Amino acid sequence: MKKITILFAVLMVIVPVSATKPKEKKTSKPIELTKATFLEKVFDYEKNPEAWSYNGDKPAIVDFYADWCGPCRMTSPILAELAAEYGGKIYIYKVNVDRETELAGLFGVQSIPMFLFIPMDADPRAAMGAFPKKSFRKVIDTFLLRKDKTIVRFAR
Repeated sequence: MKKITILFAVLMVIVPVSATKPKEKKTSKPIELTKATFLEKVFDYEKNPEAWSYNGDKPAIVDFYADWCGPCRMTSPILAELAAEYGGKIYIYKVNVDRETELAGLFGVQSIPMFLFIPMDADPRAAMGAFPKKSFRKVIDTFLLRKDKTIVRFAR
């Protein structure tokens, strides 16, 4: 009887511990922007049309894309992976140029995908075309996060 009581007591301790769920890992995803959310989160060009003024609290990448664009579809999963990887350090935004024509016109988007890289302490830079993941990482680490003081060239 003593053995059964001890076994029961041990099971009562082990079962609740093993039944607790592991904490979910927070994952970030690219954030779709409309004109209204762009004005709020990135740059309010209506209030301040003369000078660039970033509204964010972390560096960002803005992806100007279209659903029908093949190179855009190739970079989309790369940006999703980078959003998860760098989630607490940068924002990755997406702007659909077919729905947000005013934003596309404002930034002179003539070829897609076009990326706007926005650091915290400098003017943004634009780059066009699909890039491999390693090129995005290099721009993120050197230009956006300033981990490396190497001069960044926006090349494929």
